[in-house]
Amino acid sequence: MERLHDVNDRGFASDNYSGVHPEVLAAIAQANGGHQTSYGADVYTRRLIEVMRGHFGGQAEVFPVFNGTGANITALTSMLPRWGAVVAASTAHIHTDENGAPERLGGLKLLTVDTPDGKLTPELIDRQAWGWGNEHRAQPLTVSITQSTELGTLYTAGEIRAIADHVHTKGMTLHVDGARLANAAAALDVPLRDFTTDAGVDILSFGATKNGALYGEAVVVLNPAAANGLTYLRKLNMQLSSKMRFVSAQLLALFEDDLFLRSAGHANAMATRLRAALDSYIAAGVITNLSFSQPTQANAVFAVLPNEAADRIREKVRFYDWDRAASEVRWMTAFDTTEADVDSFVSVIREVLGR
Repeated sequence: MERLHDVNDRGFASDNYSGVHPEVLAAIAQANGGHQTSYGADVYTRRLIEVMRGHFGGQAEVFPVFNGTGANITALTSMLPRWGAVVAASTAHIHTDENGAPERLGGLKLLTVDTPDGKLTPELIDRQAWGWGNEHRAQPLTVSITQSTELGTLYTAGEIRAIADHVHTKGMTLHVDGARLANAAAALDVPLRDFTTDAGVDILSFGATKNGALYGEAVVVLNPAAANGLTYLRKLNMQLSSKMRFVSAQLLALFEDDLFLRSAGHANAMATRLRAALDSYIAAGVITNLSFSQPTQANAVFAVLPNEAADRIREKVRFYDWDRAASEVRWMTAFDTTEADVDSFVSVIREVLGR
């Protein structure tokens, strides 16, 4: 097959734009050849479960799936009865970017709360956590938070523990959408279990695609009492891979020797480099009409600049508007973003916004 794209072309639109990490690609090839039992009864999936339990605890149950939307729906439907509802931030991926799949496929009611930074707190949760026993209201039984959030912000282990303790006292459970959990682990510089298992999280959607995988995520049950029927729901939700060894091999490549941390840490560092360079130009008065709407804590930079200027910059480097009405854009870095990519992007921004 002829290569159809320029391998040197990189943008700042999404970490989903990146290719496959070479070590992950090699792991897929390593898992190839011969026959292995299908549907997860293979040696790679068994090994993955051992490795993941090393990160999350011996009680953890691991269910590899195809994608993040499938992971979220499968996890949440295992936590709720038909009449259950999920409390989430209004910016949550399950609310804004999954095309109604939680509602249509999972039959879930989403009870959303506006937040300034994408993060829920016990106080914000209580705006929707009420009405138990009221037959006219979907029952709020699960809270879903995202780590790192859709706005690039982070929950500390203490903040997650406070949320978990709060919802558990109300008889609710806690789900984490961890599409970028690796970026959070790298930024917080603590073991995964510190802000998941040990912080009281019940079930987790663990992301790999945004961090160098070809495809594949995992539902990780941290509290087996909080989930029911996952063995059947994974199939029911069309998330059961027949050749699961190739999903598991990718996750193994990321987790066996902490490649997930190295890749995510690099992506975070590139976002920090981008933000620092622009901050210095703003402070020196070299760049005008640019500000930032969120702290840069992982691999996302949220900036505010005139729409016309954003369009001119986008002619050379791809990125997305986040909220065009507010002139807000999002710049994402990935495991394969280089310092040269960042410096070149900064030069384009300076050219457009410079005095």
